[in-house]
Amino acid sequence: MSATITIRVSRDLKEKMKRLRIQWSKELRGFLEERIRHLELAETIKDVESKANRRRLKVDSTKLIREDRRR
Repeated sequence: MSATITIRVSRDLKEKMKRLRIQWSKELRGFLEERIRHLELAETIKDVESKANRRRLKVDSTKLIREDRRR
């Protein structure tokens, strides 16, 4: 099932689009799909980073280095 969306463009832009004779619905559909994939990927990366930060160990590295030097 599909849905229809409408956008408003200037008359000048519409005339330019007509002259180019491109299937604009196909072009826009492809652009929207790619943009959504990009945004979903960015959202997934942000979620993974957030989870990774919560799992990160909080250790004072200077303390570990000093202990190691004493040995």
